[in-house]
Amino acid sequence: MTVVPYKDKTDAKKQQVAEMFDSISGKYDFLNHFLSLGIDIMWRKKAIRMLRKLAPKKILDIATGTGDFAIESLKLDPEQVIGVDISEGMLDVGRSKMKKRGLDHIISLEIGDSENLRFTDNNFDAVIVAFGVRNFENLELGLREMNRVLRPGGKAVILEFSKPTIFPFKQLYNFYFRWILPKIGKLVSKDNAAYTYLPESVKEFPFGKNFLDVLAKNGFKNAKCKPLTLGISSIYVGEK
Repeated sequence: MTVVPYKDKTDAKKQQVAEMFDSISGKYDFLNHFLSLGIDIMWRKKAIRMLRKLAPKKILDIATGTGDFAIESLKLDPEQVIGVDISEGMLDVGRSKMKKRGLDHIISLEIGDSENLRFTDNNFDAVIVAFGVRNFENLELGLREMNRVLRPGGKAVILEFSKPTIFPFKQLYNFYFRWILPKIGKLVSKDNAAYTYLPESVKEFPFGKNFLDVLAKNGFKNAKCKPLTLGISSIYVGEK
């Protein structure tokens, strides 16, 4: 089953996801931090630390959005970070952020499709994605593209929502995720579908061992999963 944001439209998932993020781009950063109580900032920090030993010099941030993960990756002291996204609205917000912080000399943000990357093979030391692979129209094709542009020995770090399994946290979280979060998201973003799509897409996404199997199937070795905050999200690391 393919989960899409706008069920009354016939556009492909990719087009719908781009439209959705264009629609909420102005409120995205605020809602991200507000709805997660700021925990998403900690998650990004932990994910980037997984690359510390690799010390990557050239990093690709896929589904970069407004560039928060790209900014966090600067803790690794890279020489270049390129962020790609299908939403021009999100990229506009991100570019303004980079310019304001004086980071546009090292982080460049460009329009790009995760399933058809413009880069040559074996190009990056690390590929990172935060809350983006769930939105791929073709998950396996996107993962194969990530693997293709990684150099041998390079690593992919993927931060993505998963599902808590511990009682009663599972039940409390599901109630918040299904009933509270969409209402707040709709009220602030003015997009009726975006924050209903979020829990629906998380529900359908493979997590834990299931996603590790998908990574292995698409060329990644030594794939590992680190659950965060009682399983609300997970960090996945795979090598080429």
